[in-house]
Amino acid sequence: MFKLFRSILLGSALGLASPTVAQTAAPAPAPAPAAKLPDTDPALWVVKDADTTVYLFGTFHALDGKTDWFNDEVKAAYDRSGKVYLEVVKPENPAEMAPLVQKYWVATDGKPLTSKLSEKGKKDLATALASVGGSTAMVEPMKPFAASMVLAALGMQKVGKTGEQGAEALITAAAKKDGKPIDQLETLEFQMQLFDKLPEAEQVKMLEYTAATFGDMEKTFATMTKAWNNGDADGLAAMMNEMQTQSPAMHQLLLTGRNQTWAQWIENRMKTPGTVFVAVGAGHLAGKDSVQDYLAKTGIKTTRVKY
Repeated sequence: MFKLFRSILLGSALGLASPTVAQTAAPAPAPAPAAKLPDTDPALWVVKDADTTVYLFGTFHALDGKTDWFNDEVKAAYDRSGKVYLEVVKPENPAEMAPLVQKYWVATDGKPLTSKLSEKGKKDLATALASVGGSTAMVEPMKPFAASMVLAALGMQKVGKTGEQGAEALITAAAKKDGKPIDQLETLEFQMQLFDKLPEAEQVKMLEYTAATFGDMEKTFATMTKAWNNGDADGLAAMMNEMQTQSPAMHQLLLTGRNQTWAQWIENRMKTPGTVFVAVGAGHLAGKDSVQDYLAKTGIKTTRVKY
C-alpha cells in the first residue's frame, strides 16, 4: 500500500530538503569510480506530427548512480530536443525554499505531530528516526505529510539513493552544460499545495505506513528501481493500481488530475514547431489514466520508443 505515493512524495521531498533533514541525514555517498556501468533502458515515448516532436521520459527521482540509463535512445532524444521540461525546477539556492517550508510544512493547529498518531504509529516513527540518528523532536512541529517527506528522504539516503543522482538532476546538469533551456510544468509551491490539500487522516495514514515500513525501504525501492531500469511500465502500473484501490482521492489528486493537465499542456505544445524533451515521474506514464491515456482521448497518439 502507498508504495507509489512514497515515490511521488520523494519528488518533492528531494526538492524541498528542510534544514532539519540536512542536519540529520548521513552524507551522500562518494561518487563511484569512473568505470563502465550496467546499461539500463527506462521507458521513453514520443508524440509527433509534421513539425513538432515531444519526447516523454519517465524519471526516477532518487538513484544511486550505479547504472547507465542516460544513453542510447534516451540520450538521442535529449540531444534532438531544443528544450527540456521537468515537473519542477529545483532552485539553486536552498534558502529560497525556507518560506515554502514554513508556509506548508509547519502545523498551525498547535498540536504536536505525535498527538495525531496511534500508539503504534508513535513507536514506529520513533524507531524509524532513531535508526538514522534522529528523533521525533525533529518532526514534532510538522504536518503529517511533511514528516512523511522527511522520513522518505532520510530513508532514501540510508539506502544510498539521492536526489543528486536522480534522473532529473542528471538531465538538469546536462542541459546546463549544453546550454539547453529548462522549464517546468508545475511549481514547488503548487506541489506543496497538493500535499497540503490531502485530508489529515490520509496524511497520518501515509506517515504511519512510511514509518512502519521504514526498515523495508531498501527492498521496496529495489523493486521499483528494477522496474524503472527495465522500462517495465506494466510493473509500475500495478503499483499505481494498488494506490488507486487504497485511496481513490489521493490517486486522483496526486496522479490522474495532474496527468490530465499535462496531457492538455502537450496538446497545446503540439501547435508549436520544434522538438522538446519532457521528463516527469515514471508513474505518470504508466497504466490507466496515464498521460498517454488522456492524450489518446484527444486523438493524440503516443508511441513507445524501441531500443
